[in-house]
Amino acid sequence: MPMTCRKAIFLCVMFFCLFMVVTWMHRQDQSGQKIRIPTERFWRQTVLSKSFWNREQQLLDFAYNSILNSAHSDGDSVIELPDWLNDTGPLDSCAPDHRIPMQVPDYNTLPERFQDFLLHMRCRSYPLLINQPHVCDENPFLLLVVKSLTSHFDRRQAIRETWGRAGVLANHTVAVVFLLGNTIPSDHQPDLQELLVHEAALHRDILQWDYRDTFFNLTVKEVLFLRWFNQHCPHARFVLKGDDDVLVNTPQIMELLQNMSDSRVKDFFIGDVIKNASPHRNLKLKYSVPESVYVGSYPPYAGGGGYLFSGELAFRLYTTSQQVALYPIDDVYIGMCLQKLGVVPQKHSGFRTFGIDKKHRDNPCVYRGLMLVHSLTPQEMLSVWPWIIHPELDCQ
Repeated sequence: MPMTCRKAIFLCVMFFCLFMVVTWMHRQDQSGQKIRIPTERFWRQTVLSKSFWNREQQLLDFAYNSILNSAHSDGDSVIELPDWLNDTGPLDSCAPDHRIPMQVPDYNTLPERFQDFLLHMRCRSYPLLINQPHVCDENPFLLLVVKSLTSHFDRRQAIRETWGRAGVLANHTVAVVFLLGNTIPSDHQPDLQELLVHEAALHRDILQWDYRDTFFNLTVKEVLFLRWFNQHCPHARFVLKGDDDVLVNTPQIMELLQNMSDSRVKDFFIGDVIKNASPHRNLKLKYSVPESVYVGSYPPYAGGGGYLFSGELAFRLYTTSQQVALYPIDDVYIGMCLQKLGVVPQKHSGFRTFGIDKKHRDNPCVYRGLMLVHSLTPQEMLSVWPWIIHPELDCQ
């Protein structure tokens, strides 16, 4: 259709709509009903939260809202953006932000690990010390991603000898990478970097970044991996993310994925999903978060021990993660990113991130029917793995 015709049709439709609105207003006036004309601004001024994380998220939501930004491009902003979003702050954005203690009322009473997280919360970019740029050259069907620590040599080796073997499984390529951070002298850990470099050269499956590898920085590990994935492994069909003390039934995983329809892949995310959860407030607990940092409940999220999702979703998660403030609990953070994407993680009974009953731990057939079990020692992995792959085991 010529452009002039389309313009003519558009103008006719607009005129008709305007005519109908005027006619309706006239009828309302004739009937004696009072016509309400808005007297207030359409955009209401945002009231910033008193909790630090919620406030940071409000600022991010505004920064990434193109409608709000264009509506207030004349400088009449709903809220004033901080310098770390305006690119007017310190050049080294990963230096400790010493303004944070003034923004969190009870900062000085928080555990040191929490203080360290808050000081560096706005940093998302750390140097990559050890890379494996060719691990995905064959576009793996399944990428196994394991969160580990430098000193966990025995766990990584047990995984390589059991469920984390790279190569071909069920006629599909499987690759594996281990995600690590770094240690600092104050962590009172031995310097094992030379051993790690040797291990990486030998197995070519180590990824290490130069950031402090702590529990609260597992979220940093998530974001850094997603960036690496987008750069070096964007064609992997599926990703299984797990801790280095889980046992994964890779044959069972492959069977599930091979039978999956293309329509399910886009938003595919399964695991041991937790719903209706809220943060603990007792600072003596590992997962506690004070109200001065976060208020509200958690979105549905999969236990961080292990979950399975599509490579297509991993690609979108990275983009969305830039719009979600870092949170000190990594699995909750991924749940927040999924919520922003409009994706609901699905619960799968085969994922046991809280382990299995003690009475079933010596039953070979229990492991045969599960996808992932948390947590096992390296010795237990080596003992249980033959039960999973033994062809003569009858579990009927």
